Amino acid sequence: MNLSIITQSFPIDPETFNEIKTLCESALVVDQYNYSSVLNLLDSTRHDVKGFFVLAYDDEQGELVGVASAVDQMGLNTYEWAILVSPMYRDIGLDEAILKVIGDGLHQRGAEGELALVIEKDVPRRKFVEKYGYSYSFSEATFEATPQTLESVGSVHIRPYLEATDQDALIEIFSTAFGDLREESIELIHYNTMSEGRILWIAELEGEIVGTVTSSKEGNAQMISALAVHPDKQGQGIGTALLRWVKDFALRNGSTNVMLDVEIENERALAVYEKAGFIKSMQVDYFVYTGE
Repeated sequence: MNLSIITQSFPIDPETFNEIKTLCESALVVDQYNYSSVLNLLDSTRHDVKGFFVLAYDDEQGELVGVASAVDQMGLNTYEWAILVSPMYRDIGLDEAILKVIGDGLHQRGAEGELALVIEKDVPRRKFVEKYGYSYSFSEATFEATPQTLESVGSVHIRPYLEATDQDALIEIFSTAFGDLREESIELIHYNTMSEGRILWIAELEGEIVGTVTSSKEGNAQMISALAVHPDKQGQGIGTALLRWVKDFALRNGSTNVMLDVEIENERALAVYEKAGFIKSMQVDYFVYTGE
């Protein structure tokens, strides 16, 4: 068996995209895991996302048999990586070879941090990352909902973000809701307003800015992120109104589903999502390198 391993930076070409997609689909049949999501496959075609793939080929078969992605989601030089190896090639040490190339790629890019992603029920992968010095840090669950016509958001008014009038109020919301520094809030606002396909929404109550959410088009889905409500205004249905707004926006824009990620320890957020009709579809566990 002759295997070759190469790296390819984002954005990737359509042929490579389809090879990875095919591998994800074949592994889905065996494992029942949505690998394309954890590999950030949709992000790999974008010019504004930093990342790279490690691709392992069986040269005799001319087939992609292993892949890993490493993605700097927020542009902070911290990469999230995940590995998928074809079920037929999992007992030949290909995982270790791919992991070494990931490490080389992160070193070349001067990565300041890394997180290994493991799907919740993937016990062999969990044992693999722990074997190589990664320790559990936290978990995120993906919740999904069906696009739906908005009936009413009560007295909450929702509109797109306006930099000239909204920045200071939004910085205060991010500071009180997330504990972000002013510079971090400005960076988040910039990312959510300047990145292609992302829309930052503002919620007003009686003329006061009280909440926000960002929607982004990812394939056939609308992805929700950065949902925040000012602590003084929580419990008044503002978060639910923002979520229902995005569900309606998704319907009007032809999306097939609405998705969001949330840390499973955030019980308040989980309650809001469930109230708005979102159901958990997957959980990803994050591991940080400790060398132990």
